[in-house]
Amino acid sequence: MTSERVQPIPRKCVLFDVDGTLIDAVDNQRRVWATWAERYGLDATEVYRVALRTRPIETFARVAPDRDPSECLASLHELEDEDVRSGVYTAFEGASQLLGTLPSGAWALVTSNYEHRVRGRFARTGLPVPRVIVDAAAVEEGKPSPVPYLLAAEHLGVRPEHCLVIEDAPSGVEAGLRAGMTVWGVNTAAAVTGVHRHFASLREAVPDILTFARLGGSAGTG
Repeated sequence: MTSERVQPIPRKCVLFDVDGTLIDAVDNQRRVWATWAERYGLDATEVYRVALRTRPIETFARVAPDRDPSECLASLHELEDEDVRSGVYTAFEGASQLLGTLPSGAWALVTSNYEHRVRGRFARTGLPVPRVIVDAAAVEEGKPSPVPYLLAAEHLGVRPEHCLVIEDAPSGVEAGLRAGMTVWGVNTAAAVTGVHRHFASLREAVPDILTFARLGGSAGTG
């Protein structure tokens, strides 16, 4: 009598962007950039428009090319740190349930921000903090490079194809796709180009995210 060896289902992990995905920080970001623009005598609306699409150093180069970028960055960091201490933050509906239910070690945060700010925002909103956080200081190449998401998968000990990325921004979606991962978009009225699935809100995505993490198997592209 012979029996076939049953192959175990690969462990699945979920990698989350933070701002715009788990935490609603749009108003905070707008205020920070408006204050920064005021310091330099710049148009706040134009500065924020550029900042939404580029990293800070690139934003400075476009809106304040005659200024010392290190000085600009120090000023921005000062304002962002103060906002973490005193600003009002809100977690998107479903975030607390989702992160509190996901199996330990099955998820990570991949953010273009810095870890101390993420921890501060999570403390303000009561969200649990995972073991793995890949922040701006952890990589030389930020999103849309695949490096941040690949590093998170490495730290979790899973292959990229066994990871689900939850994003809201085009640069993050591109990073996840370039990493060879399944990418679902949340919290946008229209689907970001390239996502495998789109949900208008994080709350709507919660059941399917939990199913992915608990059961493994196909993440689906429908």
